[in-house]
Parts: sequence; C-alpha cells; structure tokens
Amino acid sequence: MSSNRQDAWSQDEDVLLAEVVLRHIREGGTQLQAFEEVGRKLSRTSAACGFRWNSFVRKQYKSGIELAKKQRKQSKKYSPIVKANEEKQELPKQQVESSSELEVPEVFSMGSMINYLQKAEEAVRNGEKVRKENTQLHGQISLLKEKLQEVEEELKEYEAKFNLLEEDHKSLLAIFEKARKMALLQGNEDKVKFQMDKNGNLQRLNK
Repeated sequence: MSSNRQDAWSQDEDVLLAEVVLRHIREGGTQLQAFEEVGRKLSRTSAACGFRWNSFVRKQYKSGIELAKKQRKQSKKYSPIVKANEEKQELPKQQVESSSELEVPEVFSMGSMINYLQKAEEAVRNGEKVRKENTQLHGQISLLKEKLQEVEEELKEYEAKFNLLEEDHKSLLAIFEKARKMALLQGNEDKVKFQMDKNGNLQRLNK
C-alpha cells in the first residue's frame, strides 16, 4: 500500500491514532513505534502521524495520556506475568498457580475512556447550565424584592392618607353632631343659622 497520503484526517483516523499511541504508552513502547504502526494502517508516513498527534490529537487526550502513564508504572511495579515465568522453574506447582492469579491492574479500552470523557464533559456543561440558571434566578429575586419594597412604600403612603381622611371624617361628624344638639336646644325658634369660623368651629348667628 502507498504511504504518501496527504488528504485531511477524519475523526475515525484521529481516534485510531490516539488508541495506538495510548496503547504503546501503557505497554512501555515509544511514540515513534506507534506512529509507524498507524502509518502502515492508514497509508500515511510516520512523520505525518507524528505531526497530527503533536499538533492536534494529543491536546484532546491529556487525561488519557496521564492514565496510560500511570498504568505503565503500575505494570512495571507489579509485572505478575513476568514474575511468574521467572519463578516457574523453582516454585512448586501450587505457588506458580497462585502467582498467575495476581491481580493485574485494570486497563481501560479507548472506547471506555472516550465514554468517560464525554460523560465528564456533559457533567461540566450541566453544571455550567445550573450555575447560569441560578444567576438568573438571583437576578429575578432581586428585582422582585425591589418591586416589593416599592409596593410597601406606596402602601404606607396610602395608609397615611387614609388615616388623615378618617380623622377629617370624624371631625366633620363631630361638627354635625354639635350643630344638631345646638339646634335642638333652640326649642321653638323657627330658624337657627350657623356659620363656621376660620378654625372649623360652628358659631350660632343671632337673628
């Protein structure tokens, strides 16, 4: 197959490149080996694969790279398979079988890592959406508080005016009652005239 492809990279090719590079990192290989493997599969040069990885794909898989490095360190630390092979000649059969059953650190597949990253990204988006909605709600609550304060102030003004009118009404009733009593005291007089002075009091006018 030709190794001189120069067309644009597709998303599937980026995923393949990332998967192969991360596998080589986990297994202790080199990135150059990974680029050569991808180049053979995609009919591209290893240099083109390396440039694509360093310029674009690597930025998308920072967490996956860190995870692969941790898994490589764990594999070197435990190395259960290698240890079992080295001690197989000296250990009894039962010990060899128990060595082969040592727990091997879990190795995530590319698909599971992509799924995990997508869920993490979705959780971040949901969190940002909730924070934005909370900010909007706080703004609406502030506006409602301001309107409520304005309504309370208007209500106080109306209450003051009502109290003033109520006092005026009581004063008028008292004046009318006083006039009625004065009229009753005149007995047989035909007409009784009153006038109100400047202080609002009724005065009887002499005929």
